[in-house]
Amino acid sequence: MSKLLPKLELLSSVWYPLSLVLIYLGTIIGLAERMNRLTGADAEFTRKVVHIGSGNVILIAWWFKLPPWLLLVASLIASFIALISYFLPILPSINSVERKSLGTFFYAVSIGILTYWFWIVNKPQYTAIGILIMAWGDGMAAIIGKRFGRHPYQILGIKKSWEGSLTMMGVSFFVTSIILFFTGESINLILITSLLVSVIATGLEAFSKWGLDNLTVPLSSAIVAFYLT
Repeated sequence: MSKLLPKLELLSSVWYPLSLVLIYLGTIIGLAERMNRLTGADAEFTRKVVHIGSGNVILIAWWFKLPPWLLLVASLIASFIALISYFLPILPSINSVERKSLGTFFYAVSIGILTYWFWIVNKPQYTAIGILIMAWGDGMAAIIGKRFGRHPYQILGIKKSWEGSLTMMGVSFFVTSIILFFTGESINLILITSLLVSVIATGLEAFSKWGLDNLTVPLSSAIVAFYLT
């Protein structure tokens, strides 16, 4: 009985934040599915709603100091669901886009890798930097680029717009700056790190074939921020 008590206490301590995460994700996906099925909203737009919204879960996990094993399990489950949805259209709001992409799968995998690298060594801010840059930077870049992109360019046949890329750079700079500020870094270091991270993230996001940027952007952003600070 004495050996069982610590395990029960652990489960009770994570149950509340875990329930918040599940309710939040269910709400985001439910809203996106409703928009996709009932309002005729553009599939790429609803996918980005899920893309941005799901990334914010990392803030809940950080705030409640969820154990790394829980994030790793969540990453594994999300990766599995993303693969199924890639082959079977069970969630149109996630994969119903104009091009076939493994981006959602890579997104889930990147969460697991960043958790293993940084959460376990008590550096969750770098996991948050990588995930939020991918969530908000890439998500807003796609939305702004599609709606307001008037100056296109191509890299290896991949079409982008300067409006979208500048949005990616600006959001990446903002995300990195805010997180590093609240973790106590100096202003000069914050500015230098945020600038370099935003430039690298924008460059990698420009090459988004097969959705590979959902892996390269968060990993590179987190690694650069970590080594510079």
